[in-house]
Amino acid sequence: MKLEAVETVRVPMPLVRPFRTSFGLQVARDVLLVHVRTDVGEGWGEAAAHAEPYYNEEFVDASQLVIERFLVPAIVARGDFHSSDLSEIFRRVKGYPAAKAGLEMALLDAELRAADERLVDALGGVRSAVAVGVSVGITSSIDELVATVDGYVGDGYQRVKLKIEPGFDIEVLTAVRAAFPDLALQVDANAAYTSSDLELLRRCDHFNLLMIEQPFAVDDLETHAILAASMATPICLDESIVSLAATRRALDAAACSIVNLKVGRLGGVLSAKAVHDFCFERGVATWCGGMLESGIGRATNVALAALPGCVYPGDISASERYFSQDVTEPFILENSTLAVPRGPGLGVTVDLEAIRTLGGISRKVF
Repeated sequence: MKLEAVETVRVPMPLVRPFRTSFGLQVARDVLLVHVRTDVGEGWGEAAAHAEPYYNEEFVDASQLVIERFLVPAIVARGDFHSSDLSEIFRRVKGYPAAKAGLEMALLDAELRAADERLVDALGGVRSAVAVGVSVGITSSIDELVATVDGYVGDGYQRVKLKIEPGFDIEVLTAVRAAFPDLALQVDANAAYTSSDLELLRRCDHFNLLMIEQPFAVDDLETHAILAASMATPICLDESIVSLAATRRALDAAACSIVNLKVGRLGGVLSAKAVHDFCFERGVATWCGGMLESGIGRATNVALAALPGCVYPGDISASERYFSQDVTEPFILENSTLAVPRGPGLGVTVDLEAIRTLGGISRKVF
């Protein structure tokens, strides 16, 4: 196909409730969408970077700049291309996985819609609905956290992930596990701990957790491996999994036994599938993480979570968990699952009126 037009669209989307992690507080998402027109049709994507470079090095302003100044011109210079060519086309630009993922998503959407093919089928998904959980941020008190978890359990979520940090961990887990003894529970540290916290983290074995996610720094595979070898609770890596090569290094180092897949962190859904396939071949469990995406990114996550190796509930959640108004039709929770969209491409319809109502600002790129 050939690229005919591109626009980036910034949409301020307030969160239903503030979401705090060890690296900061979010009260809204500065959503960056990519809208493309090709000679075979139109498509939409989402570059799921955060507003600040705290989760990783990338942030929304930089993502938009890289899309406009480097990635789009590289595609235009190529002329005819296929979605499978994008990784090679983008290779000269170092980093910026969310920017690459957003543009790839839009072009895949256009290509698959033209072929009347669903993303989930193109990826090799095996499920019509995917199990999902809910991620609960750090709260001002343990009582507030327990009440929040209770609300989500009442909504029908059967798996809950708690964000933790030093000083907000063991006491929190004690209270939540006492209130919900049978709940599927896991924790995510977002790299907040150091090697001096090994003994503290080993105490998490008492709480029957599904996993501990990314306790240490991105490049600290050694300490992850030490912890993994000394406790029963599985270790999952998130921020450390930036490529297929990084995944191979982590597994070879025995730094984890579970891998979190994120489209925006891995540079696109095709790269995320490659990591899934590698892990599947090695018998390593995967699951789909989330970046507080709109319905556009959520549709892609749901398709990825339908792959056979994604055996844990994804951090995808229903639309209402995050936004009172989304930019697509909402994803609705049913028995702790979300349905995989049935339409071609991403399978969702972008609501242009909702984008206008939310104050979206578009900028023509090409």
